Amino acid sequence: MAHELMSPDDVARIVDRNNVRITGPDAGDVLLFAHGFGCDQTMYRRLLPFFEHSFRVVAFDHVGSGGSSLADYDAVRYGTLDQYTHDLIEVCGALQLAEVTVIAHSFAAMVAVAAAIESPELFRSIVLLAPTPSYIDDEAAGYEGGFSHEDIDGLLESLDDNHLAWSSMMAPVVMKNPEFPELAGELEQSFCRVDPRVMRTFARVAFLSDVRELLPRVEVPALIVQCTNDSLAPLSVGDYMESRMPRASVVVLQAQGHVPQVSAPDETARAILDFLDER
Repeated sequence: MAHELMSPDDVARIVDRNNVRITGPDAGDVLLFAHGFGCDQTMYRRLLPFFEHSFRVVAFDHVGSGGSSLADYDAVRYGTLDQYTHDLIEVCGALQLAEVTVIAHSFAAMVAVAAAIESPELFRSIVLLAPTPSYIDDEAAGYEGGFSHEDIDGLLESLDDNHLAWSSMMAPVVMKNPEFPELAGELEQSFCRVDPRVMRTFARVAFLSDVRELLPRVEVPALIVQCTNDSLAPLSVGDYMESRMPRASVVVLQAQGHVPQVSAPDETARAILDFLDER
């Protein structure tokens, strides 16, 4: 399905709104990088060089994050997954992208799943880095998300109480790799840069969304990239997703933690490149 053409002003507005950056050859296959909660596109800076020589690489910031337009942020509109999904699809439309492979980390994996269902004609495949369809355990459904409702409530209350203290506490837990404390420090600074009002709303969208019912409707090939010893996404999540997504496969990295594009870019890139070669 062809994109509806946008006016140059609309294209410029969307590119500015989401701080879109494009590198690599104009004619290459398109890789669209979508970042997770509390981060921005700079979290991919170690990974992008593996792709920029042969792919058209598009990176952007979710509204409210990084270099995006904070003036476009509205807590009600961005209080659900829907607006983030709409924005991703709109970025593709503004740039007239087709046959896109979305590489989506953590929260953005939920967005990629929703977008692949809403506009399947746009996407060739999706790569989900450290994904989860829901963080919350569901005993009745036999689902292990890794957290109870009480756990998530406590996490959100802690964030509400003190954004900076929460960032300092959570960054080492999320990043792991204690032998490289500078990586956790980088993630902590990323958390701290996000406007507190955005962080609070974004956290609720990230940790309370549930896309499990969408998984069987994803028709494009999907790679689920998991990390060893991930505090936020247990390995059982990958098995669950693979069993419900018609064209999904799982690879488990040796990388520790929840942010492999930072802690293990070489291994992460190899897994993605292998998948792209085999589609």
